[in-house]
Amino acid sequence: MEESKEMESGKILEGSVAELTDDVMRSKAVDSAFDYRGDVTIEVEGGEKYEGYVYNRDGECAEPWALMMLKGGGEQKILYSEIKGLAFSGKDPAAGKTWESWLKRYAEKKLKGEAANIESESLED
Repeated sequence: MEESKEMESGKILEGSVAELTDDVMRSKAVDSAFDYRGDVTIEVEGGEKYEGYVYNRDGECAEPWALMMLKGGGEQKILYSEIKGLAFSGKDPAAGKTWESWLKRYAEKKLKGEAANIESESLED
């Protein structure tokens, strides 16, 4: 299990679909989308879908909203009340790339006598 893909509850986000049974669940799903490092797909009333990165939100104001950088350019403001579906559709580029994982790989290379350095790995696996 890759810890960087999980919510506090332990649920893996990448590839999952949020349960939006009520306003509390919808708010938690948007918070998780904000914390997620990959793209999400949000479906709103009327069936329109937006795919991109949730980079801001305000769940405490009178009419809670989220802002997305859309895949392909532009941005979209979405009201929580309009969200009918939310899927963690994009790859989490930092999955498995924790400090602990890096230390383990570094130590394994050193023990094998291989060159181990502090350079980061590509996020494009």
